[in-house]
Amino acid sequence: MKIGVLHDVVRWEEKAIAEAISRKGHEALMIDTRKMEMDFGSKVAEPDLYIQRSVSYYRGLHTTAFLEAKGKFVVNNLHAMLITGNKMLTSLALVKNNVPTPSTAAAVSKESAMNVFSNKFHGKAVLKPVVGSWGRMIALLNDKDAAEAVFEDREYMHPINSIYYLQEFVERPPRDMRVFVVGDRVLCGIYRYSQDGKWKTNTAIGGRAEKLEITNEIEKIALNSTDSIGRGVFGVDMMESDKGYLVHEINGTTEFKNTARVTGVDIAGEIVDFTIDDGEWTR
Repeated sequence: MKIGVLHDVVRWEEKAIAEAISRKGHEALMIDTRKMEMDFGSKVAEPDLYIQRSVSYYRGLHTTAFLEAKGKFVVNNLHAMLITGNKMLTSLALVKNNVPTPSTAAAVSKESAMNVFSNKFHGKAVLKPVVGSWGRMIALLNDKDAAEAVFEDREYMHPINSIYYLQEFVERPPRDMRVFVVGDRVLCGIYRYSQDGKWKTNTAIGGRAEKLEITNEIEKIALNSTDSIGRGVFGVDMMESDKGYLVHEINGTTEFKNTARVTGVDIAGEIVDFTIDDGEWTR
């Protein structure tokens, strides 16, 4: 069987997936989405199964849409890509499914954002881009002056950055949790510790990873989180708080190098097995 690995950058994860495909007796086709020519009027030859690993949200979203329109099976699918690639859409899905999550609000103008910041969050909140990863463009706003300055800067950026997505600042230990879900199974998880006590924990910017023991409660919350989106391969990010575990994000094209290293779980192999099993079942 041939399986396409869609990418725009070949990282450790994409190499691991290609190696897992070969190890399981199949052929990996590395497909650079930057070079894809999507002719709407033409058929797409084999393969019929694809694993979407593009770093760019927009490349991944649109190439997945094209391939699905041509009858191909893609992990993750278009719906999952759309929701997990946008933090606001993810939060709405979580709230609708009664998943515990930080208090969240959004606005589409600087004036409305200031009202939300002052009235709902009482002058302290975390501003996140609705599209973005690796902790970039996330700002902790501690007072009105800081909020006004950052909101004004966002007005002159790409229109997507004028969607003001705000969450409460959660008092938590200097770590968060990432739990990997494939289909209807929780595979493993890690604690991500912040670097030098800073509040961002992303391992891409220096955070430290340690193995997380998956309890029944963590498993239940993680599966309830992904149920709000559908079947796929996800990294569910949680925080510990005085209100219990809070889910603040779901990742749909998740890096897993550090998780595989500290847990010993063959995440790449699990992704390949899920793609083949679900792909065959749905065809």
